[in-house]
Amino acid sequence: MLEIKNICFSREGKDILKNVSLTFPDNKVIVITGANGSGKSTLAKIIMGIEKPDSGSIIFNGQDITDMPIDKRANLGLGFAFQQPVKFKGITVRDILNITAKRKLEKCELCRYLSDVGLCANDYLDRELDSNLSGGELKRIEIAMLALKNSTFTLFDEPEAGIDLWSFNSLIDIFENMKNDTKNTIVIISHQERILDIADEIIILSNGTIKEMGKRNKILPKLLLSSKSNRYSKEVKCNE
Repeated sequence: MLEIKNICFSREGKDILKNVSLTFPDNKVIVITGANGSGKSTLAKIIMGIEKPDSGSIIFNGQDITDMPIDKRANLGLGFAFQQPVKFKGITVRDILNITAKRKLEKCELCRYLSDVGLCANDYLDRELDSNLSGGELKRIEIAMLALKNSTFTLFDEPEAGIDLWSFNSLIDIFENMKNDTKNTIVIISHQERILDIADEIIILSNGTIKEMGKRNKILPKLLLSSKSNRYSKEVKCNE
């Protein structure tokens, strides 16, 4: 279980997170949503140790990790998928999977992890993690890395960003399989309805604070109604 307690964070005089407290229970899929600028990605970076909060604490399985560096958090079982996956010129897919596993994987193992994310090992193992791979391909490889690492707490920051519709549909299938197959906690930052629809719980951030949180069947209908109302208002203004 991961808890964040009274987290505050500001930059250049602007309060980005304001006294945020949350508990992420084990064995759940939790989606954090909210408007752009609400503090979602900043919260993700603070959980993973990329940013340090001005105040507050982060507790993971009873241990205070607030001041712990990224690599030690990863060793404890925290995994993070960036909004834009990192590219590594000169490093192949085979290399990065072996590095993640901390050993040389057999071909059958490599095939299994890549096939789970819809990639053919023969087509990808010797390709470099550079700009020749699409955003969707890079995201799938990143998810294969996280599956290989088998983190007990995995956080995805807007996984739908920058990928085409086909890759997005495949991504939904991957998340649904992860939800069915894993007993670990999965946290996804997203505003996409299809991702929200696989959540056990939904958290809404607004202006750096928690606006609302609860089970999907309670929160999602309100979000959809609000979204429909906003679209209608925009259409009326455009027609005026």
